[in-house]
Amino acid sequence: MGIKMLKRAGVAVVLIIAWTTVVVAGTLYGWWRRPLAPPEDPRAFMQAAIPLVDDANRANTALVLIENGAIAAEHYSAHAGAIDANTVFATASLSKWITAHAVMKLAEQGKLDLDQPVERYLTRWHLPVDSFRSQDVTARRLLSHMAGLTDDLGFGDYRRDETLPTLEEALSAPRSAAGAVSRIAVGIAPGTEFRYSGGGYLLLELLVEELAGESFESFVIREILQPLGMTRSGYADLSAMQNTAGSYDADGRPAPIYRYASRAATGFTASAGEMVKFVLAHLRPGPGSLLTPATLASMRRAEAKTMGVDLWGLGTVLYAPTERGDAVFGHDGVNDPAISATVRINPDTQDAIIVLATGSKTLASQLGAEWVFWQTGLPDVLTIPAEVRSVWPVLGIGVCGILLLVLVPGWRRGK
Repeated sequence: MGIKMLKRAGVAVVLIIAWTTVVVAGTLYGWWRRPLAPPEDPRAFMQAAIPLVDDANRANTALVLIENGAIAAEHYSAHAGAIDANTVFATASLSKWITAHAVMKLAEQGKLDLDQPVERYLTRWHLPVDSFRSQDVTARRLLSHMAGLTDDLGFGDYRRDETLPTLEEALSAPRSAAGAVSRIAVGIAPGTEFRYSGGGYLLLELLVEELAGESFESFVIREILQPLGMTRSGYADLSAMQNTAGSYDADGRPAPIYRYASRAATGFTASAGEMVKFVLAHLRPGPGSLLTPATLASMRRAEAKTMGVDLWGLGTVLYAPTERGDAVFGHDGVNDPAISATVRINPDTQDAIIVLATGSKTLASQLGAEWVFWQTGLPDVLTIPAEVRSVWPVLGIGVCGILLLVLVPGWRRGK
C-alpha cells in the first residue's frame, strides 16, 4: 500500500471516529429528537399524550401531570370500563420504590445501618453458604442493585387457585417470570457491578419484617401510607376490591388477576389520586410526613452507574440530570399480563408525571420517557440503550459513505 493510500486510510479513520462521536453524542444528548410539546405547557403535553394512550392501549390508563406542586392535567382512558382518580391499579416493580421508603424509615428509626451486612439482622433465612462474599451484602447495595445477586428476577405469576409460598419458601426457591425456579445467591462481588435483582427486594422484605417485628404489609401501611392518607393503596387482592382497573392483555381482552410471592418487589397497588399524595410528599416534605428531606435527598444520590452515567439511587431510578445538579427520579413497573406504571419527579421544577396502565407493558415507560425529554431535553437513562441501537443503521451508512468517498478513488487510481 502506497503512502497516499495510507494517508487516505488515516483520514478515513479520523472521519469515522468523528462521525461516530457526533452520532452517539447526538443520541445521548437528544439532538435528533423533538419534545412532544412546547416547554412548560403541561396541557399541550397532555393533548399530545392522549393520542399515544389511545393508540397503545385498549384497556385502562390513568395519566396525571403535576406542575409546580399541583395537578395541572389528568386523563383517564377507559376503553375497558369507567375509571377515575380513585381506581386502583397494580404497579408491578414500582413496588420496589415503596419498599425503599420502608427500609429508609427503619434507618431513620435507628433500627438499621445501611452499610452493615444484612446477615447480622436476619434469623429466619440466610443467603446460601456458598454465596460469594455474602458478608458484603448490605441494605444500601440491595436497594441499589449493587449487592452482587444474580437471580435476575422477574417474579412469576401465581394463579388464584395456587397457594402462595411463605417468604422463606420464596427466598429458597423463587418462581421467575419464565416459570422456572431461580436462586437467590451472590454471584459477583458486591459493590462492583449493577445487576437488577428482584430477589434482593424479597430479601429486603424479610429484613423489614425482622427489624419491625411485624408483617411487611402492616409496617408499610402504618409507617408510609397512612400518614399520607393513602387508604386504598397497599397489597390487597385486586379481585376483592371495588373500583379497580382490572386485568387485560395487550389486545384489551380480560385476563387473569395474578398474585405474586413478593409484596416488596411487585405487589403494591395504588390509585393515581393516591400516588399524587405520594409525589407531593416528595415535593413538599415536612415533619411527620413520609421521610425527612435529608433522607429523601439521599435516595436520589447515585449509588450505581453504567458507562459513567448515574443510574440508580437507594431504590430510586435516576432518569436524567437536572439543571441544578439534581436528578429526575422515581420508578417504573412492568408485569404480566400487560401492566405498566411509572412515577417520575423533577425536583427543580416541582413537576411530575404519574402513569398507571393495564393493557400495555410499554405505555407507562413510553410516556415517562417523553415527559423526561420534554422536561430536560435529555433521553432518560432507561431508553439510552434503545436510542443507541436505533442509530446503528445511520452510523453504518455514514461509515460506508466515508470509506467509499475516501478510499475507493485511491484504489481505482492504484494509489
